[in-house]
Amino acid sequence: MSGGREATVDLRREERLCAVTREVKDPDELIRFVAGPDGTMVPDLRRRLPGRGVWVTGTAAAVRQAVKRRAFGRSLKRDVVTSPALADEVAALMRRDALQALALANKAGAVVTGFGKVEEAAEKGTIVALLHASEAAPDGRRKLAQALRRGFQETAAAVAVVDVFAEGDLDLALGRAHVIHAALIAGPGSDGFMARWRKLARYVADDEPRAGPSDGTIDELGTGPRGPVMDGREGAGFERNE
Repeated sequence: MSGGREATVDLRREERLCAVTREVKDPDELIRFVAGPDGTMVPDLRRRLPGRGVWVTGTAAAVRQAVKRRAFGRSLKRDVVTSPALADEVAALMRRDALQALALANKAGAVVTGFGKVEEAAEKGTIVALLHASEAAPDGRRKLAQALRRGFQETAAAVAVVDVFAEGDLDLALGRAHVIHAALIAGPGSDGFMARWRKLARYVADDEPRAGPSDGTIDELGTGPRGPVMDGREGAGFERNE
């Protein structure tokens, strides 16, 4: 096995030390940062960038602490440039990454839109997630929560509720206008989005007030964890085919 191959396996599988908490964790629970050519710290969400990495627990609170404590420079034993807004920049990147995955899920036929179709899919018990635009009215959320309970009965709470995206974000990702409610159908086409959304939900969970439970499950209003909403225009630059 070549050295490059070993390095890839090492980055993705070996446990790493958080520069803030000093806890050893699985890489999937952490975010890797590297110093760019000009010394600016940048997040490496895919864990592919060259250079020595600094690993931080995958929450906005931990990233804010890393900036405050100057943990990046201490870990690398060199002067680095760290944006005061780094935690928010990471959140924006994670949202964009999740929207890219949602666009791919849509192309794979794993997304249903339109209130009636979403309600029908929920009642059939074939979905893994319910998506609400952040502007969605409580009445629509409540009706779809009821449809979930009819379809899934006692397991309805296991269905993820995603409500961190604005209507404009969903419109861009799904290539249609006025998307307020959508559903993700169970299957390989939905796996990529679900993995990215879970990381995003975990990242913002303790950083912003939420209208729902912290584990991403449904409540009486059909509400899940809520992070800072990204304006639809902010996601306009993502590439859907990556």
